[in-house]
Amino acid sequence: MENEKFYFKQNVQVEPLFNHWYVWPYLIAPATTAMNMTNLHVKIMKSFISAPEIHAAAVRNPAMRGGPFLDLDPSRISEVKALLDQTVKGQKHMIEFSEGVKELNDMLLNEARGVSLESLYSKIPGPLRGYVELVYDLNNNPAVRFIEGLLYQSPYYDPSLQAIDLCLINSDHRPFVFSTPRFKEAQHAWIRVPFAHEGIDELFKMRDVPQPFGYIKEKLGFEDDYDAVFRNFLTTMPNRRVPKYDGNEVRVRYLNHACILIETKDVSIMTDPIISYEYESDIRRYTYADLPDRINYVLITHTHSDHIVFETLLQLRHKIDNIIVPRSGGGSLEDPSAKLILQNTGFKNVIEINEMESIPIPGGNITGLPFLGEHGDLNIRSRIAHLISLKGKSILCAADSRNIEPKLYERIHKLIGNIDVLFLGMECEGAPVSWMYGALFTKALDRKMDQSRRLNGSDYERGIDIVDRFDCRQVYIYAMGQEPWLNYLTSIRYTEESRPIVESNKLVEACRGRGIISERIYGAKEMFL
Repeated sequence: MENEKFYFKQNVQVEPLFNHWYVWPYLIAPATTAMNMTNLHVKIMKSFISAPEIHAAAVRNPAMRGGPFLDLDPSRISEVKALLDQTVKGQKHMIEFSEGVKELNDMLLNEARGVSLESLYSKIPGPLRGYVELVYDLNNNPAVRFIEGLLYQSPYYDPSLQAIDLCLINSDHRPFVFSTPRFKEAQHAWIRVPFAHEGIDELFKMRDVPQPFGYIKEKLGFEDDYDAVFRNFLTTMPNRRVPKYDGNEVRVRYLNHACILIETKDVSIMTDPIISYEYESDIRRYTYADLPDRINYVLITHTHSDHIVFETLLQLRHKIDNIIVPRSGGGSLEDPSAKLILQNTGFKNVIEINEMESIPIPGGNITGLPFLGEHGDLNIRSRIAHLISLKGKSILCAADSRNIEPKLYERIHKLIGNIDVLFLGMECEGAPVSWMYGALFTKALDRKMDQSRRLNGSDYERGIDIVDRFDCRQVYIYAMGQEPWLNYLTSIRYTEESRPIVESNKLVEACRGRGIISERIYGAKEMFL
């Protein structure tokens, strides 16, 4: 029995955590982690402790879904108090860093008048000294550049607070994850290892390669108390597997949201990975079992929490050869380096790509195209659309690009020509900028500003202009988080009257009227080019 080998089941939910909170890129980068811990986590927990019944009522209200409310029974207030106390005391240096950011910004606004900034270095708050550079833009507006590589080597990056929470999952229902910390639950195994730990890769390899129970316990080093629970995650029965694609065409599979798998017999490419687990369902979908043994290139369009999903990326890391990410602006608080985020969580061969830069691949190339909009007018460079050219076919994965400046696409078209297949998000009524970036602001945004600067994708008018300029042959609008297994990330529940649905229906209808193959895809789709 001791040498009996086991596979890791396909329906084990994997939640990556930092200090009990579900991880997204801004809980990896040290500066943004400090800001979110101080200005979001601490405030939400204090609010819950003060009025748990208000949080419970808000969670029951569909209109409040995705808001800053803890989805916990009020009886668990003692656990929240303990985490708050642990955070305030144990992470005091992070809170002081965040307070230092506000103090430094206030000082620069008051004292940086266009003359030399050298005299201000002695006034930088202690927690930030040696980690920042003071600069002006060409209009003499002062700014701070964070020295990100150094911050990852400092106490402000603490992998010991990283963990993964494992449990079985058998349905699409999951609560929204970003506003509620996780606590230990029955039938859950909490594995306290940094995300870069090699044991994580060994665990997910077991979906295909069986190992003895003792092997994975040693690799992950989990507590004896979890033995019985962890064995529920294992099976002696081999998991379903699919053969490697070896056809002569380009095969394109839509997996959900903005996740596309593009394959020839020589190369496999995946955009913005997010995958469903495998269990009984009435909705057709692709799962981890449908993926190739190797993913040669993973393409990341931007660092929003529904496009760089650590829950999926950690499970795929052992399969990935290269990750292509957009180049960041270089040290601004709102635009941390995607490359550093991934490298410091154990990913290898992370390649930054600039706008209009191409990378050769077997049978073609990958080119980065400008991606405007959807970021609330913040100066964020780490976003890029990917043009995949394979075997004479062109596929543009434009993610949530908003056609703010049509002249841009006119100029790009002159360089790259027409597009065979366009994938585009049309969440044209996105959240206000504070929903994602609010914790980074050192001064509260005026409501009018906040509501006008929304995280919007293209509407019909902007989307059809892209279609026309590139003379697209096929146009697909991805489901914008409507697949039910994604609600835990997006909190989106549209109706037929919702503007993104109305606008995307208009675009699909207009495309079909012009003889263009088009649909808003949902669940799973396969096509050959």
